[in-house]
Amino acid sequence: MLKTQGYAAFSPTTPLGPHSFERREPGPQDVQIEILFCGVCHSDLHTVRSEWAGTVYPMVPGHEIVGRVVKVGGEVSTFKVGDLAAVGCLVDSCQHCASCAEGLEQYCENGSTGTYGGVEKETGRPTNGGYSDKIVVNEKFVLHVSDKLDPAAAAPLLCAGITTWSPLRHWKIGKGHKVGVVGLGGLGHMAVKLAHALGAHVVLFTTSPGKAEDAHRLGADEVVISKHPEEMAKHANSFHFILDTVAAPHSLDTFLELLKRDGALVLVGAPGEPHPSPAIFNLILHRRTLAGSLIGGIAETQEMLDFCAEHGITSDVEIIPIQRINEAYERMLKGDVRYRFVIDLASLREAATTA
Repeated sequence: MLKTQGYAAFSPTTPLGPHSFERREPGPQDVQIEILFCGVCHSDLHTVRSEWAGTVYPMVPGHEIVGRVVKVGGEVSTFKVGDLAAVGCLVDSCQHCASCAEGLEQYCENGSTGTYGGVEKETGRPTNGGYSDKIVVNEKFVLHVSDKLDPAAAAPLLCAGITTWSPLRHWKIGKGHKVGVVGLGGLGHMAVKLAHALGAHVVLFTTSPGKAEDAHRLGADEVVISKHPEEMAKHANSFHFILDTVAAPHSLDTFLELLKRDGALVLVGAPGEPHPSPAIFNLILHRRTLAGSLIGGIAETQEMLDFCAEHGITSDVEIIPIQRINEAYERMLKGDVRYRFVIDLASLREAATTA
């Protein structure tokens, strides 16, 4: 077993702190990665504070991982030592159901395995995430990262990037489409960048007038203050697609009314409480679609990373040492980050050598 250093939550109410644990030795099909950077996702906070069911402690979060390959199994054919590699939200799936066969492992009908909070098939032990110095993953769930991308700023692409890319691709967004993005946070800022790069006319919806300048910088063509009814009314029945990234309950009718016939409102934000139920006639009268989308499969995640390398797209990040993770959580709750915290794992290794 590989001795591993990380940071873990030990209960829902105590701060994260140093934690030593073991990972499996790389098997024939495994890739061992020295983690360089790990993004901080709101899902990490929900999980460690047991706001979603099923948290098992100690919990090592983190599923936006970029690092260097340091060892490969004898049967590994797509990675070599020294490669820049990434791991996202999944580290395994059944590999034989209809969804897995289509490269949509996130919808595995037998249950995919999360990078943290899952159960490792090889050992039967809980999976531990990227707030750590190393990780061992089957090569099928490891991704290539171009050296064209800043590895720190690329880390959030493994969740925030693919969560917004997958629905944009599924609904075939491109030139000639009018696309709305609701909310300008970790997900929303990536949605604006990606939709713009795909050639769409992008409109950001926000309740914060102060975000308008940043939204334009990121690629938005227009900014609408969603709490101003007169601004919203100007866009009635005009959108092909709206991506809702907000993780708090709100009226969906406000945005359904902006869709053209056959338009789609797609939810990727995950609020702790349900949204108010939308009016059915807002769907029926214009054959509108209300849908949801979950992260992305391995093939489309690689597609997204390659697209970002081609177009020079990364997340806007603030890099922190791991010792400031509890402070980062509190700031994240206040929306005090533009737009994603990323942990520099060198801080973890430095602390271990001086201990």
